[in-house]
Order: sequence, then structure tokens, then C-alpha cells
Amino acid sequence: MTTPGLDFYTVTPCRLVDTRRPDDDLGGPALVAGGDRSFTLVGTCAVPPEARALSVNVTLTSPTARGNLRLCPAGSPLPTTSTINYSAGQTRANNAIGGLSTDGRLSVRCTQPGGTVHFVLDVNGYLR
Repeated sequence: MTTPGLDFYTVTPCRLVDTRRPDDDLGGPALVAGGDRSFTLVGTCAVPPEARALSVNVTLTSPTARGNLRLCPAGSPLPTTSTINYSAGQTRANNAIGGLSTDGRLSVRCTQPGGTVHFVLDVNGYLR
């Protein structure tokens, strides 16, 4: 038995998450070293509940230490590879495909020895 592939749908580029914004579900605070944060992304920026993964641009800014961010579906094991690496004080961006949990959540792990980093996530498409 084979698993059917997913179809890709574009959306107008849209900002899903920006931790520089005031504290809320898709805003601040900044990500904390060693911590995980989950974001419910379906229903925002034209991402439908049927979406299983997102085509995104991951941006980070103002990291206080060297580290990396790892994206995965919420509730899934943490991947062994990073989505983006950085040094203290850098602003960096990278394209990625981020899987979603069955309830539309994406988790981000901030892997650095201490401090914080701001996280920005823009979507340009989804798979379902």
C-alpha cells in the first residue's frame, strides 16, 4: 500500500509569527534558550485546517548567543538537524518546509546556551 502525495497550494505571502510583537499566541515574547514553543497556524494567513505542512521563510533576529532553531510538528520528536543556525547578534533567514501536527501546530526549539532570540515566520504556501 502506498501513501498518496500531498498537493502544494500557494498563498499570498503573509506573516504568521513575529515574537517582536506584543505578547500573544503568534507574537512575543522572544524564544528562550533550551525552550520549545508551539504555534497554532491553521486559520491564519489563509492556511486551512487540512494543511499538513507549510512552505515558510524562517527569520531570526537579535540572538543573545550562538545557536539554532529546529522546527517540527507539535508533539513530534525533535529533529536532529536544525532549520537555521546563527551567531550572537545576527539576523538570518532561511526557507523551509515545516510539518504541522494534526491540529495545525508547529513547534520551534531554541537551541542555544542561554538568552533569547526573536523568531519571525512568513508563509507562502501549504501542502495538503
